[in-house]
Amino acid sequence: MTEQLRSGYDVVVVGGGAAGLNGALMLTRARRSVVVIDAGAPRNAPAEGVHGLLARDGMPPAELLERGREEVLRYGGQVVSGEVDAAAREEDGFAVTLADGRTVRARRLLVATGLVDELPDLPGLRERWGRDVVHCPYCHGWEVRDRAIGVLSSGPMSVHQALMFRQLSADVIFFSHTAAPAGEQAEQLAARGIRVVDGEVAAVEIAQDRITGLRLRDGTVVGREVVAVASRLVARADFLAGLGLRAVEHASGTGEHVPCDATGRTEVPGVWVAGNATDLFAQVGAASAAGAAAGAHINADLVAEETREAVAAYREAMPAAAGA
Repeated sequence: MTEQLRSGYDVVVVGGGAAGLNGALMLTRARRSVVVIDAGAPRNAPAEGVHGLLARDGMPPAELLERGREEVLRYGGQVVSGEVDAAAREEDGFAVTLADGRTVRARRLLVATGLVDELPDLPGLRERWGRDVVHCPYCHGWEVRDRAIGVLSSGPMSVHQALMFRQLSADVIFFSHTAAPAGEQAEQLAARGIRVVDGEVAAVEIAQDRITGLRLRDGTVVGREVVAVASRLVARADFLAGLGLRAVEHASGTGEHVPCDATGRTEVPGVWVAGNATDLFAQVGAASAAGAAAGAHINADLVAEETREAVAAYREAMPAAAGA
């Protein structure tokens, strides 16, 4: 990665995942000066491959990002390693401060920091995350098809998650953990042949580098090969507090996101957001597309600003030219 920072850019992109890199690609191709600041902690790092992305299905996440960085660099953009600590408004744009003390200025900001998955505090769960502890049937479903799947109740989407994984395997068990399904949800599980195991789960059982089951608080072990769990999804947005912009609870009740309009524009003028930081459920393709759209809208916003300034200068010069 190119590490040297210039004093100012048209756009600082915070986050070097699919959304941030595609936004940067659009902007650099529009001849904008752009730097991508990337903390190097992609959410999908544990996954073996990216799935559901046309012409790139199964590509390792690191390879996909490396190709994206190369494309941004090809058009004159920069990609810099670092973690953004704060952002502040300045008269002509923004000052972005990195955790190591470096500061860079920009006319616009594109926030593409993604999110973090907050998992239930169960031994073994985080350890196997992205391997045989999974969350998304579209990201991992084909890879775990026809296996013994346990769905751990962990939030408002857990029953829905169980129904989705039932499409992929006839052997699905729902572990009620601390929130047993009732009413229509219980009926749905029963109708689809999904057994419900009551009782609090104490740990994920692991042997020979693979999951073997879930152990309940009473010591009972229910054999499973895969655990599906709906994590709480929280946007990485703390550094935006100085701009008065914060992540808020998503309408689904599954986490916190940074709200924006259809173009990615936030309530703070000059700040756009794209990818999982605003769309908690976007897969790589959707996040990438949102980054591209946000980049195009940022460029259009800059063109409009430059045109207003040019018109004002033109009008000011006209009387002087007429009197010459």
